[in-house]
Amino acid sequence: MHRVGLPPHLNETWTMKRHQFERHYVNRTGWLRAAVLGANDGIVSVSSLLVGVAATHVSRGQALIVAVAGLVGGAMSMAAGEFVSVSSQADSERSDLERERLELAADEPSERAELAAIYVQRGLEPALAEQVAVQLMRRDALAAHARDELGLSAVHRARPLQAALASASSFAAGAALPLLVVLCSPAAALIPVLAASSLLFLALLGGLAARAGGAPIAAAAVRVTFWGALAMALTAAVGSAFSTFA
Repeated sequence: MHRVGLPPHLNETWTMKRHQFERHYVNRTGWLRAAVLGANDGIVSVSSLLVGVAATHVSRGQALIVAVAGLVGGAMSMAAGEFVSVSSQADSERSDLERERLELAADEPSERAELAAIYVQRGLEPALAEQVAVQLMRRDALAAHARDELGLSAVHRARPLQAALASASSFAAGAALPLLVVLCSPAAALIPVLAASSLLFLALLGGLAARAGGAPIAAAAVRVTFWGALAMALTAAVGSAFSTFA
């Protein structure tokens, strides 16, 4: 894209700067999803748990014990679940790569034709697709097939331990917010203060996540706040019911 009225050398400079400062959000989706999911779960889980427990008229000390137990148990649950899930994904990736490595060793010409066919489907002319396949396979055949046939790349490779630590940390960070509210708020107004502050935290989290991902801020904030309010309302109803029958 060129600007009308600019000399050729300035047009080239403007085009280069434009491409240098282009902002894309797709490369953030992996870590953004994990961070938002963990923090959101931490806020919703612990605040809902606290609202439900507070509805049974427990003391502040008992509420704090519940909050800490929810934080630790939830963080470990997130870490274990994420580790198992991403480990299964990593196992599948390794299996696919090993299968591809064996196929390349057994019949490289067929694999090259398969790669060229992929490029033809993407819009290249057959002759050019063949040249691209030859050059990419000459450099790293397995990497070319992993990227273009299997959709795997080093950037998006499954990392179980990293995913587990990220999920546990983000959950603990989110869960710490309602725990701090319990420490600071008056006991008589614990439920309304906790509910209002947790919904505020959720709205801010949803807005920040939307901004980081380039999505509409208001819609994201409303969405996460609605589900958080629903979760707290249900747990408060359960706590009140148990308090009545106790």
